[in-house]
This record gives sequence, structure tokens and C-alpha cells, in this order.
Amino acid sequence: MEMTGATLVAEKIVAFEDAQLHTQAFGDPAHPPVLLIMGVMSSMLWWPERFCEELAAQGRYVIRYDQRDTGLSTYYPPGEPGYSFGDLADDAVVILDGYGIEAAHLVGMSMGGFVAQEAALRHPQRVRTLTVISSSPVGVGELPSSTAAYKEHSAAAENIDWSDLEAIADFMRRDSAMLAGTRHPHDAEAASALIARDMDRAPSFVSATNHFMLLSGNEGANLHASRIEKPVLAIHGTSDPLFPIGHGEAFTRVAPNARLHRIIGGGHEIHDLDIDEVVHAIAGHTMS
Repeated sequence: MEMTGATLVAEKIVAFEDAQLHTQAFGDPAHPPVLLIMGVMSSMLWWPERFCEELAAQGRYVIRYDQRDTGLSTYYPPGEPGYSFGDLADDAVVILDGYGIEAAHLVGMSMGGFVAQEAALRHPQRVRTLTVISSSPVGVGELPSSTAAYKEHSAAAENIDWSDLEAIADFMRRDSAMLAGTRHPHDAEAASALIARDMDRAPSFVSATNHFMLLSGNEGANLHASRIEKPVLAIHGTSDPLFPIGHGEAFTRVAPNARLHRIIGGGHEIHDLDIDEVVHAIAGHTMS
């Protein structure tokens, strides 16, 4: 265990069957648990430490973790994920089991929002509330597409040598800039440092590209956000270029107990200058 600021931080490996998930917990285990699930190709480092510390300071026991093929968790050969998208949803429950937690508040970012929704649909008894950040309701079609600029940028990924770590890092730096909102200037230096830290930490960073294979599959097509009974908070930037604000608004039309918190000018990110606002919104949503 260690102290980060005034927050107690503990690391733990949750092992099961043929996989291991690397986790880190912030705060007092006696407080209501909040499980953070990050997006595609992103380890738990993309949940800013200050975000975790401030949420813990609000009286929450905050757990972040590396999903399979990210960070220090079990990884698979590129192009050969030994798991399904449904397994990622089940992994969230496995982590709760590893910590002896009966039910937790789930918070998912981007792809992590899809994982959190699937976990809430498949294991409703293990979920207290659901918060989805920069995500989209599962099973809902005819929502706004990404901006033309982001589509053009994303299409360039087809020409990248995904076995070349420097090429991947360069694309990720450009991706981070493209996903930024209009509310604050993009901090290219901080983004570059985080990408480098994430890549240096992972034994097989390129394995994270397996997430794209999961997203292109059809598993979970029968799941629908309208069947999420738990309280849902959608936090969404009004300048999100990947999932425009219409995706966040859709939660309030589809899920029976959902509300929307708009980050005015926010992008597809948790910007350092927006952390206080996001933490306040989640703390209020997870009071019960």
C-alpha cells in the first residue's frame, strides 16, 4: 500500500481461470465501491490519478483496473483475443468478487461504457448505479455519426503498421488531439507523456488492438439499454467528435431511469480542468 496525496492506494491482482487482472484501489474499503472501466486500447492509467483521488475523497472506494490486453493484465497474441466482449463484462463482476464486494457503482468511459452497460444487463444484482462517460446506449441505432474530420482521421488508421510501436504512438497522439473538445486547449505534452507511460508499462502494448476485433463482432446484439433498470447518469461533452452529444441524450430517451450531465464544450476525454465537475456529478449520482 502507498499514499498518493492524502489517499490510501493499494494494488491487487485478481486471478481466475486463465487470466489475471491488475487492479488498483483508492480510499477506504468501508465506503461505497465505485468500479471504473476504461475504453478501447486504454489501461487504467487513462483514469487520471487526481480523478480517482478526488472521488475517493468524496467518500467512495474507487477501483480502477487494466482490462485484458491492456497494462499489466493478461494479454493475447495480436489478432487472437482469447476472450469475447461478454467476457469483459463478466470481468467486472470477477473483480467485485476478488474484492469481496456484493454490488458496486459502475463507471464506464467510451468502450468501457458499453462494457458497463452489458455488465448491468447481465448482472443487475451486482450493480448499484451506472455512469457512462462519452459513450452510447447499447442496441440503439440511428444516432449521430462521428464528425467528418474524425472519420477522415480514423480512416488513416488502416494505413498504419500496427506492429510498429512508434507508428502506433504517433497515431494515438494525433487521436488524442482529434478527440479534444473546444472548452480547453489540448495539452499535447501531457497526452504524449501518458501515451508513453502506458506503452512502456505494457509487456505487449500491440495486443490492445484486439479490442477492435471485439467491437466488430455481433455478440451482445440482443442487449438493449432500455432494459437497464438501475439509475443511469450519462456524462457527455457537447463537442464530442466520436460520439456526438446525441448519443448522451439518447440515454434519457431509452433507459427508464436516466439523466444527462452535459460538459459544455467537452470532447471525448476526461480533461484535467473538468475533473472537479465530473467527480461532483458522479458523487451526487452514487449517494444512494
